[in-house]
Amino acid sequence: MRTLVIGDIHGGLRALHQIFERAKVSTSDHLIFLGDYVDGWSQSPEVIDFLIDLKKSHSCIFIRGNHDELLREWLSESKDNLMWYNHGGESTVIAYSAVGDAVKKKHIVFLETLEDYYLDSQNRLFIHAGFTNMNGVKFEHFPRLFYWDRTLWETALASDKALRSESSFFPRRLKLYTEIFIGHTPVTQIGETTPVQMVNVWNIDTGAAFKGSLTIMDVDTKEFWQSEPLPALYPTEKGRN
Repeated sequence: MRTLVIGDIHGGLRALHQIFERAKVSTSDHLIFLGDYVDGWSQSPEVIDFLIDLKKSHSCIFIRGNHDELLREWLSESKDNLMWYNHGGESTVIAYSAVGDAVKKKHIVFLETLEDYYLDSQNRLFIHAGFTNMNGVKFEHFPRLFYWDRTLWETALASDKALRSESSFFPRRLKLYTEIFIGHTPVTQIGETTPVQMVNVWNIDTGAAFKGSLTIMDVDTKEFWQSEPLPALYPTEKGRN
């Protein structure tokens, strides 16, 4: 059985279909989604429908992203803001105008049951953004940081890549886990288009919300498959660009 991790989708259902085909995903695979299923491209409701159905036939872990929480707040509490609209929320609101109340209720349940993080039997952590507590995710005082934090990735970026985990200079937060898999901050910000490893942190967000591709990666072998860049799949849309 493979364990496959999937980066930020941002409403790009066509890209999700592509990476499933290219990776030859089967029911024997264990799938870990790192969050941000919505906001960006026009198919946010369809992405959630796909994921709900997928769990009926596949082993899946669905982690909460910040955009997923923003959608939950809007659907269940009618809470929105200009920041959300300007960062992909507008496309989601437009898409949901064609969705009935029964489906919306089903989506709210899905969003409410997302996981803050997943820690596997090999002490590998899967989380959307990061954490700040030096004792690890189980001790985090501010759970919202699981899907908003950027300091974990910044710490990994700033670390000496030659450091070994037993070194006293190795960042304490990173020592806690064998590997950490995140999304949230596109690697395109540092000029990359494929998954990036910094120390023991793997960033799988390859910019699907913008001009990049969606990525699925085998966490054991580090083999990965990517979709076409999302603007090529949605040529009449702007995504979050």
